[in-house]
Amino acid sequence: MNKAYQELVSLNQEITLLGSAASTLGWDQETYLPKKALGHRADQLSYLSGKIHAMATGKDFQAKLEAAEQAVSDNLTESANLREWRHGFDKSNKLPQELVERSSQSTSLAKAAWEEAREKNEFNLFAPHLEKLVAIAKEKAELWGYEDEPYDALLGCYERGAKTADVAKIFDTFSPQIIETARLAVEKSHGNPARKLSGHFPVEAQQKLNQEVAASIGFDFDGGRIDTTTHPFCTTLGPQDIRLTTRYYEHDFTASLFGVMHEAGHGMYEQGLPMDDFGLPSGSAVSLGIHESQSLLWEAHVGRSQGFWNKWFPRAQELFPQMQDWSVEEFLHTINQAKYSLIRVDADEATYDLHILLRFALERKILNGDIAVADIPAAWNESFQSKFGMQPQTDTEGCLQDIHWAMGGMGYFSTYSLGNLNASQLFNSATKNESVREAFDQADYTPLLKWMRENVHAHGSNYLPQDLMKKATGEGTNPDYHLAHLKRRFLG
Repeated sequence: MNKAYQELVSLNQEITLLGSAASTLGWDQETYLPKKALGHRADQLSYLSGKIHAMATGKDFQAKLEAAEQAVSDNLTESANLREWRHGFDKSNKLPQELVERSSQSTSLAKAAWEEAREKNEFNLFAPHLEKLVAIAKEKAELWGYEDEPYDALLGCYERGAKTADVAKIFDTFSPQIIETARLAVEKSHGNPARKLSGHFPVEAQQKLNQEVAASIGFDFDGGRIDTTTHPFCTTLGPQDIRLTTRYYEHDFTASLFGVMHEAGHGMYEQGLPMDDFGLPSGSAVSLGIHESQSLLWEAHVGRSQGFWNKWFPRAQELFPQMQDWSVEEFLHTINQAKYSLIRVDADEATYDLHILLRFALERKILNGDIAVADIPAAWNESFQSKFGMQPQTDTEGCLQDIHWAMGGMGYFSTYSLGNLNASQLFNSATKNESVREAFDQADYTPLLKWMRENVHAHGSNYLPQDLMKKATGEGTNPDYHLAHLKRRFLG
């Protein structure tokens, strides 16, 4: 390892320390921050984001990067880190520090406004903040540059190397088949209705089950924890500090459980990254499309499977006495029903991707200027009617349901469907291994997690997302595996 490269490693690790401090403040803002402290927290995060940006775009960083690039290395990790540092430097250097600080402060204030608007069902409370965030997103896109449309520039923040046209091509191929599969699944479920969960499911009992399940599938609680928030998420505060969050409904214990399994999937990916490389691209997740593949694999392919509930249903019956007269078959039939849902995070596997297709199309129109912020509720409802055959009665059930825009996350949503497709493809490849498949049927997920560790987690960002998929499965993202999974699960 040459001296210039080592100096660059040290500088990036210093920048990462500031980033992890900002992440800690952000996690606290979403979980425990008093309402009156929001303004000061916004100032803190704005200050840190400005400092991080200044360090990552400064002359010292540039000089160290150029010196390290001069010493050609055939080491995969070093080459990948230099590639990603160069990409990040060139991108960050196009943004003035004032814009970075303004973006951070705007998102801090917007998240609080979104929570209030969602609670009161008043889009107008959030609209002025969203106006600012859309303007900031467009400003960043213009500074970064793009080939075809502004969405290109923003998508690349979440899915490295992806272009809108490529994602649209996958979705255009996928869309007619998923719409038809969803329709057939909903019809079949409607014709064979399931028993409904009923009664009171105490939060304390839900927390106990969630903790036990997350630990059993491989989440390390010596390096993480679960807290409560409005919108579930997972965040990394350090190499041994992964925070999961979920929300609870006392009429349905499965919502928090599947939320925890989803976020634990993210968390296990973070815990499986090379710990010694924390703060380097080689120790970081490569993209959200890959990250979502890990969360969706554990939530859906594991959490909704027969073997999983053969093991865990007796424990659920112990914690929730009203489940004593249920059979595991009845319960599986209930949790694997297909039904058009207003709320994305409550949607079943068969209909989930329709929510993403709606948001993907809507975001592109917003960024292209085809839809004004004031017109978003009406445009949302119209699109929802065309895809689901129904409309939200409130904006809380419609365009206010997700936190992503309040976080400045335009360009994010498409990675959820990419994650679904990748999850099914990776699961298909993993279970070709006889030991993984046999253990999976017995609800032993150690071999499955080991396969993911070796084929996904350990590589960090050494490979771009599609190169990683090819290395792990033999081909780039292919919708066929996910469609086959849905047909097996919902259509028999």
